[in-house]
Amino acid sequence: MATIGAPPEVAPATPLTRRRRFGDRAFRWTTLVVSVGLVVMLALLLWVLADGGWRAIREFGLHFVIGREWNPVAGREVYGALPFIFGTFVTAIIAMVLAMPVGVGVALFLNESGSVWIKNPLAVLVDLLAAIPSVVYGLWGLYVLVPLFDHTVQPWLSASVGKVPVIGGLFQYAGPGGDLFTAGVILAIMILPIVTAVSREVVSVVSTETREGAIALGATRYETIRLGVLPTARPGIVGAGMLGLGRALGETIAVALVVGNSTNISASLFKPGYTIPAVIANEFREATSAGLHRSALLFLALLLVVIALGMATMSRFLVRRTARLVGDDVAAQEEAASSTLGMA
Repeated sequence: MATIGAPPEVAPATPLTRRRRFGDRAFRWTTLVVSVGLVVMLALLLWVLADGGWRAIREFGLHFVIGREWNPVAGREVYGALPFIFGTFVTAIIAMVLAMPVGVGVALFLNESGSVWIKNPLAVLVDLLAAIPSVVYGLWGLYVLVPLFDHTVQPWLSASVGKVPVIGGLFQYAGPGGDLFTAGVILAIMILPIVTAVSREVVSVVSTETREGAIALGATRYETIRLGVLPTARPGIVGAGMLGLGRALGETIAVALVVGNSTNISASLFKPGYTIPAVIANEFREATSAGLHRSALLFLALLLVVIALGMATMSRFLVRRTARLVGDDVAAQEEAASSTLGMA
């Protein structure tokens, strides 16, 4: 007859075990408090901006978003944010179009190239770009980039690309001074370290088997990168681009110095414009609560936060969708390879 053994004795908790358990509980509650605190802080931020901009929201409503006139003169106050929203998106798009190919290309070069003598200095240079204050970028753009573009780049683009049907209207030279294109170039330089650093980390974690498998099948280095590395790293590269876009949407001082600060909306990228962060930085100090000026600026800040949150949400969606598509592609390739081996 089988006997039921006595349950094993539980060893008493030692001081070291108790300390570890206390450390685990403390870490869990600390991270929980920090996470909830971030959500509460974001909610408070939105509430403060909404409360401060409520007068403008109540006075103008949807017309504030689609209006094109901005007149803070007391007694004739009219506020429309469309020129600032337009300028914010245009400069950010220019920055993304210019920075993404360069950033991803530099990341691939730093990971895939064997030239150590140029790879290490280039990596340090890209990292140093992130340490330069934005006002320095703005002053450099104002005294170097703006004259260079006014006398060389923009006239050449207007005389060449400006004659192309449809897209030629984007490159019509409008005279010297700050403009949307210059601001976009400044933003591209400023977000380049973010795009490059994140893309470099993503590319570096691509498995060695992926590269070796492509090379074993006879692929060149270019084909290995195009067919093996880039598809695998695509979700992370999309995330890097969205991080850069968030930085471009919120940049203030550098853009305010070179964008031209004009509320006109034009199809040409070579004409002055305005952005939401720039108008807030330029006018908030002189704005008073006697009229609607300060409330309108706080409403603009609320719009900028909403746009940034929308971009962050879209970036999460794009990263997940891209990761799912890449996973499906890999599964399809493996299934095709298995079928081929089975037929053989």
